[in-house]
Amino acid sequence: MLTPRVIHFEIYAEDIARAKKFYQDVFDWKIERSEGSVEYWSVITGKGDEPGIDGGIMKRQGKEPKADTPISTYICTIGVPNLDEYLNRIQKHGGKITMEKKPIRGVGWYAYCLDTEKNIFGVMQPDASAR
Repeated sequence: MLTPRVIHFEIYAEDIARAKKFYQDVFDWKIERSEGSVEYWSVITGKGDEPGIDGGIMKRQGKEPKADTPISTYICTIGVPNLDEYLNRIQKHGGKITMEKKPIRGVGWYAYCLDTEKNIFGVMQPDASAR
């Protein structure tokens, strides 16, 4: 029997080209236009034999979230080998850090950021010695 798991994510963007560039430049993701009547871009985050999920980018249907908008959706967290390096990359490519680097005891280091479309996401570096 199939165990329910998150298997896909979607990123909503006002400017799809800008969002596509951000995720390609920061995380080296492969992003390709999908066939169909709706503009949809498939996001491949890694190799099929590695842990993780793939997703998509599509046009935002509603208004852009405001800076003080409470979190009201799932937050996807992206595993990275070096959190400080990726926080620098995120800022260099137009993203913002919304919660500075913090430890999760025995798990690793994490932070929350905004992409160029004001979507919040997490980044985490595994580190069993984090305190």
